Amino acid sequence: MKLIICEKPSVGMTIASALGIETKKDGYMEGTDFLVSWCIGHLAELSEPACYGKCYEKWSLEALPVLPETWQLTVSKDKEKQFSVLKALLFRNDVTEVINACDSGREGELIFRFVMEKAGCKKPVKRLWISSMEESAIRKGFESLKDGKEYDSLYQSALCRAKADWLVGINATRLFSLLYNHTLNVGRVQSPTLKMLADRSEAITNFKKEKYYHVRLALDGTEAISDRFSSKEEAEKIAAACKGKSTVCTSVTSEKKEALPPKLFDLTALQKEANHIFGYTAKQTLDLAQSLYEKKLLTYPRTDSNYLSDDMKETADKVILMLLSKLSFMQSIEFTPEITRFLNSKKVSDHHAVIPTMEFQKTELSLLPESERNILFLVSARLLIASASSHVYETVTATFNCEEHTFTAKGKTVLSSGWKDIERRFLMSLKEKQDKEDEKEKALPAFCEGERFDSFPIKVTEHDTLPPKAYTESTLLSSMEHAGNKETTEAAERKGLGTPATRAGIIEKIIKAGFVTRKGKQLIPTKDGMNLISILPETLTSPLLTAEWENELSRIAKGEADADSFMEKIEALTKELIENVDAEKAKPELFKQEKTVIGLCPRCKNPVYEGKKNYYCSNRDCRFSMWKNDRFFEDRKITFTPKIAKALLKDKTVKVKDIYSHKTGKTYDGNVVLCDTKDKYVNYRIEIERKKKEE
Repeated sequence: MKLIICEKPSVGMTIASALGIETKKDGYMEGTDFLVSWCIGHLAELSEPACYGKCYEKWSLEALPVLPETWQLTVSKDKEKQFSVLKALLFRNDVTEVINACDSGREGELIFRFVMEKAGCKKPVKRLWISSMEESAIRKGFESLKDGKEYDSLYQSALCRAKADWLVGINATRLFSLLYNHTLNVGRVQSPTLKMLADRSEAITNFKKEKYYHVRLALDGTEAISDRFSSKEEAEKIAAACKGKSTVCTSVTSEKKEALPPKLFDLTALQKEANHIFGYTAKQTLDLAQSLYEKKLLTYPRTDSNYLSDDMKETADKVILMLLSKLSFMQSIEFTPEITRFLNSKKVSDHHAVIPTMEFQKTELSLLPESERNILFLVSARLLIASASSHVYETVTATFNCEEHTFTAKGKTVLSSGWKDIERRFLMSLKEKQDKEDEKEKALPAFCEGERFDSFPIKVTEHDTLPPKAYTESTLLSSMEHAGNKETTEAAERKGLGTPATRAGIIEKIIKAGFVTRKGKQLIPTKDGMNLISILPETLTSPLLTAEWENELSRIAKGEADADSFMEKIEALTKELIENVDAEKAKPELFKQEKTVIGLCPRCKNPVYEGKKNYYCSNRDCRFSMWKNDRFFEDRKITFTPKIAKALLKDKTVKVKDIYSHKTGKTYDGNVVLCDTKDKYVNYRIEIERKKKEE
């Protein structure tokens, strides 16, 4: 009997189905030759500091740095049951071999190895390495299982990454949290990410708007524009000089250009596009893509490759042919795919690019959630776009001279729409507007060198320089992807900050910690976020640390570098971090929580603050307080929000919708009125406008 261990239950079920295993047990599936079970993500993880000694239970500067001599693994309480199932299966007498079917990559290898180590199992291991959950891909993968020992170096690389992140994260978080009396989450990836947001915010804040001017000549239905002038007087002087005069076309140049189609999606590119078109967060896109993968509709999404392997030509052909018949926006279009453009095995590491599977053909799409359909259509459209012909166009530049001043007109003529036609069709199917960039340039009139214009309108236009744009998730993901890449070797397995699979989690983590907030699509660092960056050493806020790590981790994965040497460097870095911080210079007041003023106290006119449980007067001698859990609000199922509190303090009344009535069991709209009797407790009443009566 062989035990197959998967990363998630859904994957386990899919593999079981592909192998014809139908008997369900508690936490696993059982067949004639195979048992299939699963982890729940990271089933076993590196233990918390408290496991290494009582001195680490409470946070203290004296106990730093935390440097475990012998690393331990822990299974969290909510995952103990499944771990017990796996351990029992591992030690079944009839199990002679274990197959690692966790996700094909560094983290998948780590998840499996930690389970084996925590369970203490030494049985022979084989490795399943696949990128698609289609039955054909699964069966093919089982026909070519590799010896688990072939991935020992990959595991060492994953283990080093996990330990290094633990050492830097645990020690830096405890250090700065203690120094500043505030929980400050610090990490190798999240801190440089926050630094990028902070730098951009500072650039926007410090930006000073400047005016500039253009002189514009209206010539035969188009505009010839001057260079930029910083002085309005200068622009108006040139306009006056040209008024009533002739202008001559001095040159007409044209250039044929070819825009290649965009590449297939890796995860980061998919997240960026989904954020741009649908407004989905990086995490939402990852979750949706993962769900589609588990439904066998997409290939493995956690990839950093934009290519398919050379042997996938037939697969790509079949999928494209299927999409042409399934996607309405591709109807009545002549299309000859150019697949060889994105076939390159050398540019596929762990996983190939994300593409739809043939399961799309037999799926009732109306049964999928709209968000999943959007991602599936987006990936499908990208496969068609990437295999389309180039977008070919001609740019024309005409220059004019008037009173020794030069003016330029630019135009663009599309010679062959190519892939942009498919993109346009797809966006129209989503009722999306065309990209404004495509609308900017139109074809120029047929100007000729030496052509003269004797009468034409002329005007001066005023413009403002624009500040840098705040980061969106799309632009932040792009910056994370490219951060430190100049310092990362070509051979490195990972580049940028984080991995395609972890970047979404990093963004969510700094938001949850209160260092960043979402404002529409924009990501804005909070005051705490800006302050945190101001106190951290450059070592922790620069992407160079990640670049250095990834260079070394890649070498470890290939067996070219020593894992122990790498960890010695990380321990030295951790010690240096602790030793170099001057505790006396720390200013805990930086992270002192500011009290939110709700309004003025109706009794003493002092500010009223919002607390965790109430809205209270800042004057300690005043007893005014409005409790959030006041029975008046709870009985009527009204959430006592700051908005309601503000209105009550300002106007003594506030209109509230959907007030619950215990008498009728129904809801109604009415006005909540503040009735302050100046006693210990504040009273309220309901006024119903229509009936003009009180409850």
